[in-house]
Amino acid sequence: MGWDWAFAWQILPVLLQGLKVTIIATILGAGVAVVLGLVFAILRRSSNRIVARVTGFIVEFIRGTPLLVQLYFIFYVLPDIGIRLPALAAGVIGMGLHYATYFAEVYRGGIESVARGQWEAARATNLTMRQTWVHVIIPQAVPPMIPAMANYLLAMFKETPLLSAITVLEMMNQAKSVANTHFRYVEPMTMVGALFLIVSVISVIGLRWLERRYGRRS
Repeated sequence: MGWDWAFAWQILPVLLQGLKVTIIATILGAGVAVVLGLVFAILRRSSNRIVARVTGFIVEFIRGTPLLVQLYFIFYVLPDIGIRLPALAAGVIGMGLHYATYFAEVYRGGIESVARGQWEAARATNLTMRQTWVHVIIPQAVPPMIPAMANYLLAMFKETPLLSAITVLEMMNQAKSVANTHFRYVEPMTMVGALFLIVSVISVIGLRWLERRYGRRS
């Protein structure tokens, strides 16, 4: 089958709607990953051995299992115990939880890059633990982490097609629906690849800027 430009322009609005859902899922999933990743990183540094080890086990377990399996579990298994989530919410939570384990390692590296003297100075000035984290440690740890976190954000964006497995109408699912309806696969699949490429290239340009700006600080 040859390329049909009229058909390509006809399905473009549908694919762009799917791209919108893809970007929303990525941004919301990244928000979950950023928050949970910080929680995991702090808990793993807890002076309580039980808390630190349990958190470490949870992080390694999540990171060691496929994202697709986790998405299936959240969307199809949890309803059996009374927890029902909309497809997009399940996808956001699944991706956010999965990537939080990677963000936790980024946080750990950034936190450990802060000189020990900063902790001692905070204690010497009678700062509480909360004040130490908020005003001393995190502001110094975050800049070196930004390029790595941005890379994971891009990886998350490229894994959003997995959400089609739990019926989220993201870009890949929209393309499959169009292809199955019209029995034409060349245009929708090619356009999905092109749209992913365009967004990825723009993101890579942003990543390079972040690396130039913050890389030296790491």
